[in-house]
Amino acid sequence: MTKKLYIESIFLIFLGAATSLSLPPFNYIIINFVTLSLLFVFLIKRSEQIRNKKIFFFYGWLFGFGYFITNLYWISISLSFDESFDFLIPVTLILIPAVLALFYGLISLLFFIFKTKKIISSFFLFSLIFGLTEYIRGTILTGFPWNLIAYSFSNHLEILNITSIIGTYGFNLFCISLFISPAVFILRDSRADIWVCVFFFLLTITFYLYGSHSKKSFIDAKIDSIDHKVRVVGSKIKLDRFYSNIDPITVIEDLIELSEPDKNEKIIFVWPEGIIPGISQQKIIDYKWLFENHFNENHLLVFGINSKSIDKGVIKYFNSLSVYDHNLNLLNSYNKVNLVPFGEFLPLENILKNIGLKTLTNNYQSYSKGNERKIIKIRNNNSSVKFLPLICYEIIYSGKIFKDSDFDFIINISEDGWFGQSVGPKQHFIHSIYRAIESGKYVLRSANNGISAIINPIGDIEQEVRYNEIGYIDLSQFKKIQPTVFSKYGNTIFGLIILLYIFLFFSFNKIKND
Repeated sequence: MTKKLYIESIFLIFLGAATSLSLPPFNYIIINFVTLSLLFVFLIKRSEQIRNKKIFFFYGWLFGFGYFITNLYWISISLSFDESFDFLIPVTLILIPAVLALFYGLISLLFFIFKTKKIISSFFLFSLIFGLTEYIRGTILTGFPWNLIAYSFSNHLEILNITSIIGTYGFNLFCISLFISPAVFILRDSRADIWVCVFFFLLTITFYLYGSHSKKSFIDAKIDSIDHKVRVVGSKIKLDRFYSNIDPITVIEDLIELSEPDKNEKIIFVWPEGIIPGISQQKIIDYKWLFENHFNENHLLVFGINSKSIDKGVIKYFNSLSVYDHNLNLLNSYNKVNLVPFGEFLPLENILKNIGLKTLTNNYQSYSKGNERKIIKIRNNNSSVKFLPLICYEIIYSGKIFKDSDFDFIINISEDGWFGQSVGPKQHFIHSIYRAIESGKYVLRSANNGISAIINPIGDIEQEVRYNEIGYIDLSQFKKIQPTVFSKYGNTIFGLIILLYIFLFFSFNKIKND
């Protein structure tokens, strides 16, 4: 490695690491205008000096490695709860960012291959490749759409409300263009370059005005009452319950005390994901005696618990969200569809288990994938509530997550203890805001060792149990808005934006040739 390449490597890793500071919980969004513009300028200048495709791929990889190693370090923390995984901690600390950085290497490589001499065309090309590659990162195999550049706008709800139309991936593409627009101004070779910078500035203002209008419309919307108030519980029960044979009775008693049930109030209690150790969906009935003195016919329970079924002699286990009445009769259940690789299922399990690998969250075998995500409708005392279930990790996916918008709200249950005392729980929580705006629905989030909240359809956190705190929050009334454009068409909108960028790239390139 030459001295110049060594300096360039440090510079690019630093740019990637600095970009992480724009993400939650820091949200120093101004950094992106500097780091992403410098990256674009660097790639433009170096593309004029070198012809080595491998080096250009390496440039993008270095930036991506600096970016991901500083904002995904918490993944290795999840391995610290089981001593048998200790040897993997340094591997995952480096390997996962290194693998994800390959996508950023691909961005710079494709940019190098298709770049033109015209700055404005290169601008649209780079944004297009970056935005499309991030979509691929979030969907290929099981997908991992964590920490898109768009999440740096999580504190700017007025601007963020445009995701109700264009979705998170469409907004992510806009963010990339906005953040590199200063570089276009610096490198400009025509008056049109300046107008592009002005256009994205004005577009940002337009998004803000749209969000402000959406907020006003929501404030003026009709308030609907709920016959059963929904009580979202935020707990702080240690993950040792999975590994230390903690008595489930103690956990249940803690949850009941935390929930403060009142027999005279109609309440639906929402507890976090997989909160009760060592008990399956079928066995919870054995602990009915713990519940009967605290709950009556006015109460319903929603919580995460493992379930199993036998299919052609094969036992399958599921990470489930289950609904029970006060007698612990199972009323409805949802089996998680989007499972966490290595956390909930082991890819190539028949091979990898022979070298001692297993899933993090259970000791028997991988969870099986649920068949379909359906709206859960529960009735009690002549009233009904309809909600869309999302378990933990499923909240991070942007797309058409439901076919029928005829439901009241989204319930998301989660276990964030795997992230330890890191930025992970805060990053995980932020996805809930984006899903609320995209869907136009309230998100009720119950987390253990995380952030529990009630988030309205314009992204405002109406109530919250803060990180490292315990308690509950109640939803007794809410406002309904019309189905969002994104909830109807999903990432089809993003596809149209991609086509627009392709058109702009070729159009400006043609103008140059003329």
